Amino acid sequence: MMAWPNGYGRQILAEVDSTNLEAARVLPNLAGPKWICALRQTAARGRRGRAWSNPPGNFAATLVMRPLETPNVVALRSFVASLALYDAFVMLTGIETGLSLKWPNDVLMNGGKVAGILLEGLPGGGLAIGIGVNLIAAPSAEDVEPGAVSPVSFLAETGVRVTPDQMLDALAEAYARREASFVTYGFLPIREAWLARAARLGEKMIARTGTQEIAGVFETVDATGQLVLNTPSGRMNIAAADVFF
Repeated sequence: MMAWPNGYGRQILAEVDSTNLEAARVLPNLAGPKWICALRQTAARGRRGRAWSNPPGNFAATLVMRPLETPNVVALRSFVASLALYDAFVMLTGIETGLSLKWPNDVLMNGGKVAGILLEGLPGGGLAIGIGVNLIAAPSAEDVEPGAVSPVSFLAETGVRVTPDQMLDALAEAYARREASFVTYGFLPIREAWLARAARLGEKMIARTGTQEIAGVFETVDATGQLVLNTPSGRMNIAAADVFF
């Protein structure tokens, strides 16, 4: 049994509409950062309001907190959460081969998407970091956007069966360590650790924003968390986009 990190609350719900929505509800009485895990969600969603498949046995949780930094710094916690997921997977399996991080907020296992992260600002200065992991089952390829990375399950890729509460314990411990580093030393060590685990670094990819499609070579992530692509028109820094390989 992993030690639960000091200062973090923990709640496991049998059912909820969405852990991010529950985070907004508990925020007014929040005493400190708190993990909310749901065994079943009835209105789960991913980025850009897309539906998120969450069958029984998969992992759905939100970390709700009141960060003190400016919004552009708060948003960098998507990288903190990505690294924490990576660390938790290694803790649970002892396997690091095949794991990688896809900008801006997905975790890949053997090239397929095993986990996603959704950051949402909440009224009153709150932050919800929603995390979904395909622990035992993955959506079918037909359920994802054309051209997107195919979903995979943790169980199928590793042969290891992990329960949501085991995932929560490992993730909370890993996140607390990465959060402490972020608050103490800033984004630089988080950025370096993330880049060391980045998917398709130095390779061609396509970034689709709300208005354009940009093709180029993935050069780096800059000091503000933006994707840097080397394109035929020169280097481009992209703040928000969906990335396709």
